[in-house]
Amino acid sequence: MKVSTIIEYIDNGHMALPEFQRGYVWGPEQVRGLFQSLYRAHPVGSLLVWATDASSAAHRGDNDLAPGVVKLLLDGQQRITSLYGVIRGGPPKFFDGNAKAFTNLRFHLENEEFEFFQPIKMRDDPLWIDVTELMQKGNSGVGAFIAELNKDPENALKIGEYVGRLNQLLGVRDIDLHIEEVTGPDKTLDVVVDIFNRVNSGGTKLSKGDLALAKICADWPEARDTMKVSVARWKDAGYDFTLDWLLRSVNTVLTGEAKFQYLHEKEAEEIASSLKRSVRHIDSILNMIAGRLGLDHDRVFFAKYAVPVLVRYLDSHGGTIDEKTRDKMLFWYVQSGMWGRFSGSVESTIDKDLGVLEESGGDLDQLINQLRLSQGGLRVEPGHFHGWSLGARFYPVLYMLTRMTEARDLGSGLPLKTSLLGKMSSLEVHHIFPRARLYEEDYSRAEVNALGNFCFLTKDTNLAISASRPEEYFPKVEAAHPGVLRSQWIPEDPHLWKIESYRDFLEARKELLAEATNACLASLLHEEVQILDGARPARISQQVLLGGITSEEEAQELETLNAWVVEQGYAEGQLAWDFVDAETGEQRAILDLVWATGVQEELSEPVAVLLDETAELISMASSAGIRCFTTTAAFRVYVEKLGMTPEQDGLAAE
Repeated sequence: MKVSTIIEYIDNGHMALPEFQRGYVWGPEQVRGLFQSLYRAHPVGSLLVWATDASSAAHRGDNDLAPGVVKLLLDGQQRITSLYGVIRGGPPKFFDGNAKAFTNLRFHLENEEFEFFQPIKMRDDPLWIDVTELMQKGNSGVGAFIAELNKDPENALKIGEYVGRLNQLLGVRDIDLHIEEVTGPDKTLDVVVDIFNRVNSGGTKLSKGDLALAKICADWPEARDTMKVSVARWKDAGYDFTLDWLLRSVNTVLTGEAKFQYLHEKEAEEIASSLKRSVRHIDSILNMIAGRLGLDHDRVFFAKYAVPVLVRYLDSHGGTIDEKTRDKMLFWYVQSGMWGRFSGSVESTIDKDLGVLEESGGDLDQLINQLRLSQGGLRVEPGHFHGWSLGARFYPVLYMLTRMTEARDLGSGLPLKTSLLGKMSSLEVHHIFPRARLYEEDYSRAEVNALGNFCFLTKDTNLAISASRPEEYFPKVEAAHPGVLRSQWIPEDPHLWKIESYRDFLEARKELLAEATNACLASLLHEEVQILDGARPARISQQVLLGGITSEEEAQELETLNAWVVEQGYAEGQLAWDFVDAETGEQRAILDLVWATGVQEELSEPVAVLLDETAELISMASSAGIRCFTTTAAFRVYVEKLGMTPEQDGLAAE
């Protein structure tokens, strides 16, 4: 079928995208490579479509399908979307992705190469042709471009060649793409999804959540977009949640189970009602966690998969609970985060917790007891603060302590739990003992970036203190604001403020942090403090925790890289990724920035950016099947090469 015919099929509703397909993930390099191959008449692969009745076809987008048989793209979405976007000048109605990937494509008439518009390079050079403009104007466009070229005598000498190349480029619309069809009454959604996964064996397969959502959208086409509204709203508030994560809560509310298979037979009205309730409960839980615990953004929001359990609990109480019940619920949430309860098998762990709630009639004490049995205890000990880096499990605990108590800013003396206005008042991690001074004395990276050396300050104060030694700035801040050091759990013995006493300082501060944590946990139990007082200390890992983000500067570099990757049209990575033992759920390492399923849907290999990490950590991650990059520059090159043909890749290497 000709490319032009395929595009017309999309316009008139004869071809569409099945609901279970993910969004458009190609970047500019892949679009450029596709047009380079088509222009040179190189093969670009066939298409696979599912021919099914339009009346029962769950498709993406708000366009109406033509009556009769419709072709749903199973393999070829990225290619066809790119062709449509460039030829039509805008995306098809089923589009979901980054339109910049195919916007402003240019073709150079002399060297016959495709590139995206660069003002300085292309603005005054008539040999750079706007591909979309040519495709939309057709033969009349050829005439207009030739008339412009004729103004330059040097270009006029090659008009014959240029006309041929313009017509060759227009010929992309007439290229025949082979289409294979999957059809027949036996091709149910389950069967077609299985075919899709087999065809895309080199890429990311559809998850159980994708399949569940596809079946939901078959009866309720607006489901995905409705869910996206809430996910986007939470993202604006500083939380990065996925559709799969939200669907978990919908599932627990509606079925009381974690497994998505229980959603398959539910009616659209039931799911819509459960989604509405789930979103309302999640909003309430986020407000509880932020308002009571101070965990108010994604970097400190641990135990995300405890939320579906809490949503089920809240729904069973009609969405309303008293203060004591709320705090006990939050006690369980914090305990789940500290011990990494949901770092292993998420589905089975959620099911266990839901089972306890079901069997006990919603008894939170039983839920807490199960956690005690799995962890060996509930009390926090100084040794639990042995971790280091911004990704350690007790990093959110330190932030929680800062927000829940009277921790005060070392510069202004104001409580950090209050709402502070202004950019310079946002909280930042501060190294109590400056890194440069510690490295000068040969302290290890893990020691320099130990949790015991972290506190939270306003940006303004962080800049003011800079690299001052504690023995220099501690007396000044304490004189200006008596008690401010104690409020940040800083030992008051001046001998411990010296660089040579740093290790002793860490041990003393860990004692204070553990004491403060247990006090905060006890406050959540009100008069039932025996739950914590009589508890054994939780097990302390003997594993040396590897990796981690060591500073705000490193975090900023990674966040900038992550944002750049998204701008290229690829998936967003996860900062401070928890690398756990698959059997025990024990935290083994913290990987700086990870794409666990690849940066694009057609690329299955997990990748990670690990800055200034040890060979042991890189070896551990590599053994787990993760491709590692040790600089952001190297990773950028990797991303830029995605989708290149072997010929392009070779040219890029040169």
